[in-house]
Amino acid sequence: MYLEVKDMKKSYGEGGSYIQVLKGITTGVEKGEMCVIEGTSGSGKSTFLNCIGGLDLLDFGSIKVDGKEIVGMKPDKLSDYRRENLGFIFQFYNLIPNLTVKENIQVCEYLSKSPLDMDELLETLGLTEHKNKFPSQLSGGQQQRCAIARALIKNPKLLLCDEPTGALDSKTSRDILALLEKVNEKYGTTMLIVTHNNSIKNMVHKVIRIKDGQISKEYHNEVRVPAMELEDL
Repeated sequence: MYLEVKDMKKSYGEGGSYIQVLKGITTGVEKGEMCVIEGTSGSGKSTFLNCIGGLDLLDFGSIKVDGKEIVGMKPDKLSDYRRENLGFIFQFYNLIPNLTVKENIQVCEYLSKSPLDMDELLETLGLTEHKNKFPSQLSGGQQQRCAIARALIKNPKLLLCDEPTGALDSKTSRDILALLEKVNEKYGTTMLIVTHNNSIKNMVHKVIRIKDGQISKEYHNEVRVPAMELEDL
């Protein structure tokens, strides 16, 4: 098992403002799997992703990535873990406005000892002709492609995607999901995709449904629907 989570618990606040967001989640994802984390707003799915990414610290439990325990890591080791293992894609692209597409991607390229080939990645994501443009000159879909390229350039083993299509229209969403599908097939990248969109679950290997801070259901898809054939995005 590439990702192993055991009895994950996380709360915020204290006294009258105390709230337990995650209430003992245990699950796992195999290497190379695309996995959707679905649930309604406030169910705990983004907190789950943030804990795996080392952005939030657990109250209790264990998170192992590729056999390495990350709970209890010192800040410098946690930083190394994120740099060496993870790529992040968010709903809002977080691009640096005064850098070109290529320069935005290079920011993360320099973090890796074994980055992917820049020209190949630009070609794969359809960004070659846009590489010298600034974010303000791009459409929303093109900006998200740039954000994906920035996350992928350092060749992460685990890609964490928080509502990657949340700000996009249905056609662009389908294009972005098809790109993630292509990346998974080409590079074998393990992916966790947080979404409230009910259709995306049909294209991935595994689905984990979170409700009120607990797993209400998890299963593998016997048959996967290609991203370009998804409905109701």
